[in-house]
Amino acid sequence: MTREECCSKKAEALAAFSHIGKAVSSERYGNGHINDTFLIVTESGKRYIFQRVNHTVFPRPDEVMENIVAVTEHIRQRVAAEGGDVARCTLVVVPTDLGDSLYRDSIGSYWRMYEFTEQTVAKERADSIQSFTDCAEAFGRFQGYLSDFDASTLHEAIVNFHNTPVRYENLMRAVEKDPLGRVAQVQQEIAFVKERAEFVHTLAKAEQEGRLPLRVTHNDTKLNNILFDAESDQPVCVIDLDTVMPGYSVNDFGDSIRFGANTAAEDEPDLSKVSLDLELYHAYAKGFLKGCDGKLTDTEIALLPIGARMMTLECGMRFLTDYIEGDTYFRIARPGHNLDRCRCQFALVADMERKAEQMKLN
Repeated sequence: MTREECCSKKAEALAAFSHIGKAVSSERYGNGHINDTFLIVTESGKRYIFQRVNHTVFPRPDEVMENIVAVTEHIRQRVAAEGGDVARCTLVVVPTDLGDSLYRDSIGSYWRMYEFTEQTVAKERADSIQSFTDCAEAFGRFQGYLSDFDASTLHEAIVNFHNTPVRYENLMRAVEKDPLGRVAQVQQEIAFVKERAEFVHTLAKAEQEGRLPLRVTHNDTKLNNILFDAESDQPVCVIDLDTVMPGYSVNDFGDSIRFGANTAAEDEPDLSKVSLDLELYHAYAKGFLKGCDGKLTDTEIALLPIGARMMTLECGMRFLTDYIEGDTYFRIARPGHNLDRCRCQFALVADMERKAEQMKLN
Protein backbone atom coordinates (compact mmCIF):
# COMPACT_ATOMS: atom_id res chain seq x y z
CA MET A 1 0.00 0.00 0.00
CA THR A 2 1.40 3.36 -1.01
CA ARG A 3 1.56 6.45 1.19
CA GLU A 4 -0.95 8.07 -1.16
CA GLU A 5 -3.41 5.22 -0.64
CA CYS A 6 -3.01 5.46 3.11
CA CYS A 7 -3.48 9.22 3.06
CA SER A 8 -6.66 8.85 1.02
CA LYS A 9 -8.32 8.09 4.34
CA LYS A 10 -7.33 11.44 5.84
CA ALA A 11 -10.87 12.85 5.66
CA GLU A 12 -12.27 9.76 7.35
CA ALA A 13 -9.66 10.00 10.08
CA LEU A 14 -10.15 13.73 10.55
CA ALA A 15 -13.87 13.13 11.13
CA ALA A 16 -12.90 11.15 14.25
CA PHE A 17 -11.67 14.45 15.75
CA SER A 18 -14.81 16.46 14.99
CA HIS A 19 -14.78 18.11 18.42
CA ILE A 20 -11.99 20.46 17.26
CA GLY A 21 -14.43 22.12 14.86
CA LYS A 22 -14.62 22.28 11.08
CA ALA A 23 -11.29 22.15 9.26
CA VAL A 24 -10.92 24.87 6.63
CA SER A 25 -7.49 23.80 5.39
CA SER A 26 -5.26 20.75 5.50
CA GLU A 27 -1.78 20.99 3.99
CA ARG A 28 1.32 18.83 4.19
CA TYR A 29 3.72 20.17 6.78
CA GLY A 30 7.41 19.81 7.62
CA ASN A 31 10.06 17.62 6.02
CA GLY A 32 9.84 14.39 8.02
CA HIS A 33 10.49 11.15 6.18
CA ILE A 34 8.66 8.63 8.37
CA ASN A 35 5.15 9.83 9.25
CA ASP A 36 2.77 11.77 6.99
CA THR A 37 2.22 15.16 8.61
CA PHE A 38 -0.45 17.77 7.91
CA LEU A 39 -1.23 21.19 9.33
CA ILE A 40 -4.94 21.53 10.06
CA VAL A 41 -6.58 24.94 10.48
CA THR A 42 -10.12 25.12 11.86
CA GLU A 43 -12.81 27.78 11.46
CA SER A 44 -11.81 29.25 14.81
CA GLY A 45 -8.25 29.74 13.54
CA LYS A 46 -6.81 27.14 15.90
CA ARG A 47 -4.12 24.97 14.35
CA TYR A 48 -3.28 21.31 14.83
CA ILE A 49 -0.67 18.82 13.68
CA PHE A 50 -2.34 15.75 12.18
CA GLN A 51 -0.26 12.66 11.40
CA ARG A 52 -0.56 9.25 9.86
CA VAL A 53 1.78 7.09 11.92
CA ASN A 54 4.04 4.85 9.84
CA HIS A 55 3.20 1.44 11.28
CA THR A 56 5.90 -0.23 9.20
CA VAL A 57 8.53 1.62 11.22
CA PHE A 58 6.39 1.59 14.38
CA PRO A 59 4.48 -1.72 14.29
CA ARG A 60 2.66 -0.96 17.58
CA PRO A 61 1.38 2.62 17.27
CA ASP A 62 -0.81 2.07 20.34
CA GLU A 63 2.29 1.44 22.44
CA VAL A 64 4.05 4.46 20.93
CA MET A 65 1.12 6.64 21.97
CA GLU A 66 0.95 5.10 25.45
CA ASN A 67 4.58 6.13 25.89
CA ILE A 68 3.97 9.64 24.57
CA VAL A 69 0.88 10.26 26.70
CA ALA A 70 2.61 9.03 29.87
CA VAL A 71 5.78 11.04 29.29
CA THR A 72 4.08 14.30 28.26
CA GLU A 73 1.70 14.18 31.22
CA HIS A 74 4.65 13.65 33.56
CA ILE A 75 6.53 16.60 32.08
CA ARG A 76 3.48 18.85 32.45
CA GLN A 77 3.14 17.87 36.10
CA ARG A 78 6.80 18.68 36.74
CA VAL A 79 6.57 22.02 34.93
CA ALA A 80 3.33 22.92 36.74
CA ALA A 81 5.02 22.24 40.07
CA GLU A 82 7.78 24.66 39.06
CA GLY A 83 5.34 27.33 37.89
CA GLY A 84 6.43 27.04 34.25
CA ASP A 85 4.59 27.31 30.93
CA VAL A 86 2.47 24.17 30.97
CA ALA A 87 0.86 24.96 27.63
CA ARG A 88 4.14 24.87 25.68
CA CYS A 89 6.50 22.69 27.73
CA THR A 90 5.75 19.52 25.76
CA LEU A 91 3.49 18.11 23.07
CA VAL A 92 -0.24 18.15 23.76
CA VAL A 93 -2.05 15.07 22.46
CA VAL A 94 -5.56 15.76 21.16
CA PRO A 95 -7.87 12.78 21.79
CA THR A 96 -10.42 11.46 19.31
CA ASP A 97 -14.12 12.06 19.88
CA LEU A 98 -14.12 8.74 21.75
CA GLY A 99 -11.25 9.79 23.99
CA ASP A 100 -8.55 7.66 22.36
CA SER A 101 -5.05 8.84 21.48
CA LEU A 102 -5.20 7.16 18.05
CA TYR A 103 -7.74 6.57 15.32
CA ARG A 104 -7.51 3.41 13.20
CA ASP A 105 -9.11 3.96 9.81
CA SER A 106 -10.97 1.48 7.59
CA ILE A 107 -7.78 0.30 5.83
CA GLY A 108 -5.77 -0.12 9.03
CA SER A 109 -3.78 3.12 9.07
CA TYR A 110 -3.29 4.98 12.34
CA TRP A 111 -3.84 8.69 12.86
CA ARG A 112 -3.14 11.09 15.72
CA MET A 113 -3.38 14.78 16.47
CA TYR A 114 -1.38 17.32 18.49
CA GLU A 115 -2.09 20.92 19.31
CA PHE A 116 0.12 23.19 17.22
CA THR A 117 2.72 24.94 19.39
CA GLU A 118 2.32 28.54 18.33
CA GLN A 119 5.06 31.15 18.02
CA THR A 120 7.81 28.57 17.67
CA VAL A 121 10.30 27.59 14.99
CA ALA A 122 12.44 24.52 14.32
CA LYS A 123 16.05 24.67 13.12
CA GLU A 124 17.84 22.24 10.84
CA ARG A 125 21.35 23.28 11.89
CA ALA A 126 22.87 25.14 14.81
CA ASP A 127 23.69 28.67 13.66
CA SER A 128 26.06 29.30 16.57
CA ILE A 129 27.78 27.59 19.50
CA GLN A 130 25.12 29.13 21.75
CA SER A 131 22.38 27.52 19.66
CA PHE A 132 24.08 24.14 20.06
CA THR A 133 24.40 24.72 23.82
CA ASP A 134 20.71 25.66 24.01
CA CYS A 135 19.86 22.43 22.19
CA ALA A 136 21.91 20.50 24.74
CA GLU A 137 20.18 22.21 27.64
CA ALA A 138 16.76 21.34 26.20
CA PHE A 139 17.59 17.65 25.89
CA GLY A 140 19.22 17.73 29.33
CA ARG A 141 16.09 19.33 30.78
CA PHE A 142 14.07 16.54 29.13
CA GLN A 143 16.23 14.08 31.08
CA GLY A 144 15.80 16.09 34.27
CA TYR A 145 12.01 16.26 34.03
CA LEU A 146 11.83 12.49 33.56
CA SER A 147 14.52 11.51 36.06
CA ASP A 148 11.85 10.28 38.50
CA PHE A 149 9.84 8.43 35.83
CA ASP A 150 10.09 4.62 35.92
CA ALA A 151 11.57 3.90 32.50
CA SER A 152 10.80 0.20 32.79
CA THR A 153 7.08 0.99 32.42
CA LEU A 154 7.60 2.21 28.86
CA HIS A 155 7.33 0.08 25.75
CA GLU A 156 10.22 -0.43 23.33
CA ALA A 157 8.93 1.51 20.34
CA ILE A 158 11.60 -0.13 18.15
CA VAL A 159 13.08 -3.24 19.73
CA ASN A 160 16.88 -3.10 20.20
CA PHE A 161 17.03 0.32 18.55
CA HIS A 162 20.17 1.39 20.45
CA ASN A 163 21.34 -2.06 21.52
CA THR A 164 24.88 -1.83 20.19
CA PRO A 165 25.82 -5.49 20.80
CA VAL A 166 22.77 -6.52 18.74
CA ARG A 167 23.75 -4.07 15.99
CA TYR A 168 27.19 -5.72 15.97
CA GLU A 169 25.61 -9.18 15.66
CA ASN A 170 23.37 -7.96 12.82
CA LEU A 171 26.43 -6.71 10.96
CA MET A 172 28.29 -9.99 11.41
CA ARG A 173 25.29 -11.91 10.06
CA ALA A 174 25.13 -9.61 7.04
CA VAL A 175 28.86 -10.15 6.45
CA GLU A 176 28.40 -13.92 6.59
CA LYS A 177 25.47 -13.90 4.16
CA ASP A 178 26.94 -11.28 1.79
CA PRO A 179 23.75 -11.20 -0.33
CA LEU A 180 25.10 -8.84 -3.02
CA GLY A 181 28.77 -9.75 -2.98
CA ARG A 182 29.77 -6.40 -1.45
CA VAL A 183 31.76 -7.73 1.50
CA ALA A 184 34.99 -7.93 -0.51
CA GLN A 185 34.84 -4.14 -0.95
CA VAL A 186 34.54 -3.37 2.77
CA GLN A 187 37.16 -5.56 4.45
CA GLN A 188 38.83 -2.54 6.04
CA GLU A 189 35.55 -1.35 7.55
CA ILE A 190 34.70 -4.83 8.84
CA ALA A 191 38.12 -5.09 10.45
CA PHE A 192 37.59 -1.69 12.09
CA VAL A 193 34.43 -2.97 13.75
CA LYS A 194 35.91 -6.32 14.78
CA GLU A 195 38.77 -4.52 16.52
CA ARG A 196 36.10 -2.92 18.74
CA ALA A 197 34.10 -6.08 19.40
CA GLU A 198 34.73 -5.82 23.14
CA PHE A 199 34.03 -2.09 23.27
CA VAL A 200 30.46 -2.49 21.94
CA HIS A 201 29.49 -4.19 25.23
CA THR A 202 30.78 -1.36 27.46
CA LEU A 203 27.46 0.32 28.23
CA ALA A 204 25.40 -2.88 28.39
CA LYS A 205 27.94 -4.30 30.82
CA ALA A 206 27.77 -1.14 32.96
CA GLU A 207 23.98 -1.51 33.16
CA GLN A 208 24.23 -5.20 34.05
CA GLU A 209 26.65 -4.33 36.85
CA GLY A 210 24.23 -1.71 38.20
CA ARG A 211 26.47 1.24 37.35
CA LEU A 212 24.40 2.69 34.51
CA PRO A 213 20.70 3.33 35.20
CA LEU A 214 17.94 2.77 32.69
CA ARG A 215 16.29 6.10 31.92
CA VAL A 216 13.61 7.59 29.70
CA THR A 217 15.48 8.49 26.53
CA HIS A 218 14.48 10.36 23.39
CA ASN A 219 16.72 8.42 20.99
CA ASP A 220 16.73 11.02 18.21
CA THR A 221 18.41 14.01 19.81
CA LYS A 222 18.90 16.23 16.78
CA LEU A 223 18.47 19.99 16.79
CA ASN A 224 15.39 19.82 14.55
CA ASN A 225 13.54 17.92 17.28
CA ILE A 226 13.44 21.04 19.46
CA LEU A 227 11.04 23.94 19.07
CA PHE A 228 12.48 27.40 19.74
CA ASP A 229 10.53 30.49 20.70
CA ALA A 230 10.16 32.63 17.58
CA GLU A 231 10.88 35.85 19.48
CA SER A 232 13.42 34.97 22.18
CA ASP A 233 15.11 32.10 20.28
CA GLN A 234 15.11 30.06 23.49
CA PRO A 235 14.19 26.35 23.45
CA VAL A 236 10.54 25.72 24.28
CA CYS A 237 10.11 21.96 24.16
CA VAL A 238 11.38 18.66 22.75
CA ILE A 239 9.24 17.10 20.03
CA ASP A 240 9.14 13.95 17.85
CA LEU A 241 8.62 11.60 20.78
CA ASP A 242 7.93 8.43 18.77
CA THR A 243 11.22 6.83 19.84
CA VAL A 244 10.87 7.67 23.55
CA MET A 245 11.61 4.45 25.41
CA PRO A 246 13.94 2.97 28.03
CA GLY A 247 17.62 3.60 27.33
CA TYR A 248 20.83 5.25 28.49
CA SER A 249 21.19 8.98 29.03
CA VAL A 250 24.72 8.74 27.62
CA ASN A 251 23.33 7.53 24.30
CA ASP A 252 21.04 10.54 23.97
CA PHE A 253 24.07 12.73 24.64
CA GLY A 254 26.21 10.73 22.23
CA ASP A 255 23.80 10.88 19.32
CA SER A 256 23.79 14.68 19.50
CA ILE A 257 27.59 14.77 19.50
CA ARG A 258 27.82 12.31 16.60
CA PHE A 259 25.62 14.52 14.48
CA GLY A 260 26.31 18.01 15.76
CA ALA A 261 30.01 18.13 16.71
CA ASN A 262 31.38 16.55 13.54
CA THR A 263 33.35 19.06 11.47
CA ALA A 264 31.97 17.42 8.32
CA ALA A 265 28.59 16.34 7.00
CA GLU A 266 27.35 12.89 7.97
CA ASP A 267 27.99 11.58 4.44
CA GLU A 268 31.23 13.45 3.66
CA PRO A 269 33.34 11.30 1.31
CA ASP A 270 36.53 13.29 2.00
CA LEU A 271 37.55 11.80 5.34
CA SER A 272 40.26 14.42 5.86
CA LYS A 273 37.43 16.83 6.70
CA VAL A 274 36.07 14.58 9.47
CA SER A 275 36.95 15.30 13.10
CA LEU A 276 35.42 15.98 16.50
CA ASP A 277 35.06 19.70 17.19
CA LEU A 278 36.11 19.83 20.85
CA GLU A 279 34.73 23.32 21.33
CA LEU A 280 31.28 22.19 20.22
CA TYR A 281 31.62 18.98 22.22
CA HIS A 282 32.35 20.76 25.50
CA ALA A 283 29.74 23.44 24.81
CA TYR A 284 27.13 20.72 24.35
CA ALA A 285 28.29 18.86 27.46
CA LYS A 286 28.02 22.06 29.51
CA GLY A 287 24.47 22.71 28.31
CA PHE A 288 23.38 19.10 28.70
CA LEU A 289 24.62 18.87 32.29
CA LYS A 290 23.03 22.22 33.12
CA GLY A 291 19.69 21.00 31.77
CA CYS A 292 19.94 17.71 33.67
CA ASP A 293 20.27 19.82 36.84
CA GLY A 294 22.24 17.30 38.86
CA LYS A 295 20.01 14.34 37.99
CA LEU A 296 22.79 12.26 36.37
CA THR A 297 25.01 10.03 38.48
CA ASP A 298 28.79 10.48 38.57
CA THR A 299 29.14 7.27 36.55
CA GLU A 300 26.79 8.57 33.86
CA ILE A 301 28.79 11.78 33.58
CA ALA A 302 32.01 9.80 33.32
CA LEU A 303 30.46 7.65 30.57
CA LEU A 304 29.18 10.54 28.43
CA PRO A 305 32.31 10.47 26.22
CA ILE A 306 31.82 6.72 25.79
CA GLY A 307 28.23 7.39 24.76
CA ALA A 308 29.51 9.68 22.01
CA ARG A 309 31.90 7.03 20.68
CA MET A 310 29.29 4.28 21.03
CA MET A 311 26.55 6.08 19.13
CA THR A 312 28.98 7.02 16.37
CA LEU A 313 30.26 3.45 16.05
CA GLU A 314 26.74 2.05 16.18
CA CYS A 315 25.52 4.38 13.47
CA GLY A 316 28.49 3.47 11.31
CA MET A 317 27.71 -0.22 11.79
CA ARG A 318 24.10 0.37 10.77
CA PHE A 319 25.18 2.18 7.59
CA LEU A 320 27.63 -0.63 6.79
CA THR A 321 25.02 -3.32 7.43
CA ASP A 322 22.57 -1.57 5.14
CA TYR A 323 25.20 -1.20 2.42
CA ILE A 324 26.02 -4.91 2.55
CA GLU A 325 22.32 -5.84 2.49
CA GLY A 326 21.52 -3.64 -0.50
CA ASP A 327 20.58 -0.20 0.88
CA THR A 328 17.12 -1.26 2.01
CA TYR A 329 16.73 0.85 5.18
CA PHE A 330 18.41 4.25 4.77
CA ARG A 331 17.48 6.34 1.77
CA ILE A 332 20.43 6.88 -0.58
CA ALA A 333 21.07 9.65 -3.09
CA ARG A 334 23.94 7.99 -4.96
CA PRO A 335 25.67 4.61 -5.32
CA GLY A 336 27.84 3.93 -2.29
CA HIS A 337 26.05 6.57 -0.22
CA ASN A 338 25.73 4.31 2.83
CA LEU A 339 29.37 3.33 2.52
CA ASP A 340 30.36 7.02 2.56
CA ARG A 341 28.21 7.48 5.65
CA CYS A 342 29.78 4.47 7.32
CA ARG A 343 33.33 5.60 6.61
CA CYS A 344 32.56 9.09 7.89
CA GLN A 345 31.27 7.67 11.18
CA PHE A 346 34.26 5.39 11.60
CA ALA A 347 36.64 8.28 10.90
CA LEU A 348 34.89 10.24 13.64
CA VAL A 349 35.19 7.27 16.04
CA ALA A 350 38.92 7.12 15.35
CA ASP A 351 39.27 10.85 16.05
CA MET A 352 37.31 10.49 19.29
CA GLU A 353 39.69 7.73 20.33
CA ARG A 354 42.65 10.01 19.68
CA LYS A 355 40.98 12.77 21.73
CA ALA A 356 39.76 10.53 24.56
CA GLU A 357 41.65 12.44 27.27
CA GLN A 358 40.38 15.78 26.01
CA MET A 359 36.79 14.49 26.03
CA LYS A 360 36.74 13.59 29.73
CA LEU A 361 34.26 15.61 31.78
CA ASN A 362 35.19 14.80 35.38
